[in-house]
Formats: sequence, C-alpha cells, structure tokens
Amino acid sequence: MRLGVYLPPFGELADPRVLADLAAEAEASGFDGVFLWDHVIRPQRPGLPVCDAWIALAAIAAATRTVRFGPRVTPLSRRRPHDVARQSVALDQLSGGRFVLGVGLGSNTGGELTALGEEPDARARARLLDESLEVITALWSGAVVDHHGPHFQVDGLSFLPRPLQVPRIPVWVATQSLNRAPLRRAARFDGCCPEASPPDLVAMLELIGEFRGSLDGFEIAVAGAADRDPDAYRAAGATWWLVQIPEISTRAQASAVIRDAAARLIGLGR
Repeated sequence: MRLGVYLPPFGELADPRVLADLAAEAEASGFDGVFLWDHVIRPQRPGLPVCDAWIALAAIAAATRTVRFGPRVTPLSRRRPHDVARQSVALDQLSGGRFVLGVGLGSNTGGELTALGEEPDARARARLLDESLEVITALWSGAVVDHHGPHFQVDGLSFLPRPLQVPRIPVWVATQSLNRAPLRRAARFDGCCPEASPPDLVAMLELIGEFRGSLDGFEIAVAGAADRDPDAYRAAGATWWLVQIPEISTRAQASAVIRDAAARLIGLGR
C-alpha cells in the first residue's frame, strides 16, 4: 500500500507556495503522493481563506519530482469539461506524467454549491459528472470529437497535445455507499476514493470487481486521520493510504503531522 498526504488548502495553507513546500517536504519524507481538497468556499467557516486547488497543483507539480498528485476530489458539476481537459494535460506535462484526476459529485455542505448558483440536486450532478467524464476522456484522446449531449457540446474538435500518460491520465472516482451506480461509474475508470469502513470497503470492491471483471491495476485511495492505523484498510484492499491533515491547520502543524506520519508509517525517523 502506497502512502500519501491529503492537504486542506485553507487558512495558513491557502497559499500555493505553502502547499508546494509541504508537498516537497512530504516527498522528501518518503511519501508517494500528495492530494488536495478542492473547494471554492467553506460557508460553515465564514472568512476562512481558501486557495484555488488547481493553481496549487501546478505549484506542487513544479516543486516535486516523484510523487503522484491531484485533487481528491474535484466536483465536475461545477467545472467545464473542456477546461478540465486542458488543465489536466498541462499538469500532466508539467509533472512528467504524475497527475491523477480525482472526481466526484461534490456536496452542498453548508450551502457550498447553492451559494454560488451551482446544481443542488445530487442526481443532476451525477448526470453532469458522467457526461463531463465522457467529454474529458474523449478530448484526451487527441482524436476529432463530436459530442452533442444534454449539457455539453464539442463540434468536431481535437485537443492537442495528448497526455503523457498512456492510455490516459488516471481517473479516480469518489464512492460513498454500496449504491451500484457510483460503483459502476468507478469501475469504468482507474481507481476510487472511497468513504467507507473496512467491511463496507470489502463489499464495495467486490461489486467493482464484478463490474470490471478484475481489480488488477485498480487503485483504492482511502484517506484517514494521522493517528489512525491503516492496516484494516490494507487488509480490505486499499492500495493507497492518505494521511489527512486536519481541515484547519497552521503550516507548522501540517509539517509536524507529515514528519510524525513519516516516522510512524514509513520508518524514516524524520
């Protein structure tokens, strides 16, 4: 099981330079990945500084050399798929092929979506997510794309350059229940970001394995607090454990969590 750090770009961490420094520290400490929360506002915390995750990902790409990185997860219902296609390829190039696209429905916690006029209905967001993924993966191919869907249109265009990664940039899909629709969606792609107990994760992966025919090469990225033991998730089938930095952390606190987690989980003693 590979190890990563899951950074919240809020408060003192709402600065892409700080996030890049923390990512470089995580890499030097032996972590395999660095992932960001992707939010525009946090209505339940008025006045909280928030960093644009995608700008910060570019800073992380430039500051690191080996770690996988990406958003966990970006709600595609509030993004334009052609923009995501362009931005993700740019990040893939900037990093030499290390970018991972984590996607999901997003949630309306505290009115985060409705406060900005975004789609509040989860089923409608699911439809937007599915169509967005269809458009993004088609544009990544570099072929001429004709797409005329209920929400998006691509009229005979090809997007170049293609991603460095072959056959495409990995897509990890958020899953939060044993509902078959999101698990079937995840099975079509390269990994999942589950919110589940270890027994529920076992059940999730059984269904995903049925849909895919095999879990070979499929990544399962679970996030948990720094003081949690990942062994139960490892046994359940997780391939990644992401050490989750508390939502409100100072730079010094985040750095300390990274050092302590490295010493405990990686054994570097730093």
